[in-house]
Amino acid sequence: MATTNDIKNGTVLKLEGNLWSIIEFQHVKPGKGGAFVRTKMRNVRSGKVVDKTFNAGIKIETATVDRRDYQYLYKDGDDYVFMDTSDYDQLTVPGVIVGDYANFMLESMMVTIAIHEGSPLYIELPASVVLEITYTEPGLQGDRSTGGTKPATVETGYEIQVPLFLETGTKVKVDTRTGDYLGRVNE
Repeated sequence: MATTNDIKNGTVLKLEGNLWSIIEFQHVKPGKGGAFVRTKMRNVRSGKVVDKTFNAGIKIETATVDRRDYQYLYKDGDDYVFMDTSDYDQLTVPGVIVGDYANFMLESMMVTIAIHEGSPLYIELPASVVLEITYTEPGLQGDRSTGGTKPATVETGYEIQVPLFLETGTKVKVDTRTGDYLGRVNE
């Protein structure tokens, strides 16, 4: 058991039989009345985001969540297989937990997996990844100076919008939270 004073981003709470991860929190002490904690929480199973307010100092139940780094190995049907690099144990994570992050995962990529009581809750990828464009239409002569975009397929099969001047084979940085093009990578 903890109190609302122990809340911080990433804390996982047990409320009404569900696990909720704190996305944002704010301690508020109004001039009149008691202090309280305003939170934005995500249900770790369904992904639903809700706002909840707690009175300051009340007892809350926290869940023990183990966050460990794993290496992505391969996709097996609808599941994804990861390996713990410290002891080489393999962990199979259902596709519903991986979700849209599958669009940005390459084999051998390191990810963080949160585990509670032996079952994976969610995965975390780096904020951005470098992917190679496998197909895009060629840019037309004269289009290079305009701010337009065109669709491009990256090596994971995901389609993003890129500037007109980019060509097949170019490595680009992609935001894993939004899927947006962040820039060209020169190696």
